[in-house]
Amino acid sequence: MIEGPDATTFAHAQFSSAVSSLATGQWQFSAWLDPQGRVRALFHLARLTDDRYLLLLRGGGAAVMADALRRFVFRSKVSVTALPPRTLATGPTLPLHTIIVDDDTTLSFGCDTHSLRVTTLGNGDDAWCSPQLRAGWPWLPTQLLNELLPPALSLQRLHAVAIDKGCYPGQEIVARLHFRGGHKRHLHRVILSQAANAGDVLRSGGREVGCILESIATDDGIEALAVLSDDVVAQASDTHAPALDDNFVMKLVTSWPA
Repeated sequence: MIEGPDATTFAHAQFSSAVSSLATGQWQFSAWLDPQGRVRALFHLARLTDDRYLLLLRGGGAAVMADALRRFVFRSKVSVTALPPRTLATGPTLPLHTIIVDDDTTLSFGCDTHSLRVTTLGNGDDAWCSPQLRAGWPWLPTQLLNELLPPALSLQRLHAVAIDKGCYPGQEIVARLHFRGGHKRHLHRVILSQAANAGDVLRSGGREVGCILESIATDDGIEALAVLSDDVVAQASDTHAPALDDNFVMKLVTSWPA
């Protein structure tokens, strides 16, 4: 939680999205980058009131991020607090980017075909995982924090990085990659031939060519979000899967630009 008279100014200066344009009662994807442009944290940023923001992390720990953010508060009139862990559950359809505060115990993030409920009550579920994976909404395993650049996660498509806002950590790298290109890894939805764990490294001929962000078992098989090198993807076709080590086979289903 980030709150205080300077909450908007602080969040806008630290995070990669257009925080100042976020309306009360709405959420947006956002990220916190390191000076080299790598993604330290990816999250839903919800504006609950004019000067109160909630971050729902898609990977990583709240206490670790809160401690790191506090080092940049300086004289800003803002407090950064790590809330106790809460349960995630699937709720009914809500318009994308809306926030519903049911009471002091439950918030609902509108995700179009469903909602993501964040609550201190009851048991959670993972029914939300499949539609979010198929939409290309990444979840970052701990071992990949501080490792990936925004284009690898398709963050511009999600409006989690802004090209036309003022300076923020990693902004120069984001702008360079946007205007000059050159990044060689991007996000893909794939069907796997065998189970894989979040954070697993993918190799071809002994060379690292990508990684698994998350995978789930569905009626269609083992679906996953993977970051893959462009040259490996270029080898794929409707009848030819990328050549990977350890008899690992994957079928490309959807690919997203930076």
